[in-house]
Amino acid sequence: MIIKCYYILVSENQRVSADRRPSGAAFLLAQLGALGARRFAERVAEIGLTAPDAGLLRKIASDPGVSQQALADHLGVMPSRMVALVDELETKGIIERRRSTEDRRNYELHLTERGRRVLGELSRIAAEHEESLCAALNKEERVQLRDLCRRIAEQQGLTPGVHPGYRQLGRKKETPTAT
Repeated sequence: MIIKCYYILVSENQRVSADRRPSGAAFLLAQLGALGARRFAERVAEIGLTAPDAGLLRKIASDPGVSQQALADHLGVMPSRMVALVDELETKGIIERRRSTEDRRNYELHLTERGRRVLGELSRIAAEHEESLCAALNKEERVQLRDLCRRIAEQQGLTPGVHPGYRQLGRKKETPTAT
C-alpha cells in the first residue's frame, strides 16, 4: 500500500500537513456566510433585486413610513448611499416616498402594491434559501443552530436582522499605509 502525504510549506523550517485544513467555528461560519450570501444574491437577482434591496424591503414592510434618515441610521448606511438605494427601488415601482405629515422636510417610505407582491416573492425565496442551506439539519438542529448563532451575534454587538455588509455600502476602501 502506498500512502501519499502532502504538506503545505509555511516557512523554511515549518511544514503543516495539508490534512490540517481550517476547521474552527469562525472559519466555518465565514465559509457558510460567504456561500449563503452568494446564493441568496443569485436567487433574488431572478426577481430583479439585489441583496441590499431585499433588506430594505423587509425593513420598510416592517416599519411603514420609516424615513430615509432613520433607515440609513438603522442599517448603518451613509445617507447619500441610502438616497441612491431608495431611488433605485422607487424607479422599479417597489416603494414610494411620501412627504411626512409631521415634518415636511422628511419623506416616509412605503411599499407600493407591486412592492407587496415582490415582498411575497422575496419571502418565498428566503424560505427556499433557508431550506436549501440547512438541508443537512433536522428541525431541532436548525432551532439550536439559530439560537447559538443569535447568541454569538448578540455577544458581538450585531444589530438584529441587519446584515453587517450594509455598513460597507458606498464607503471608500481604506488602503493600508506603509510603516
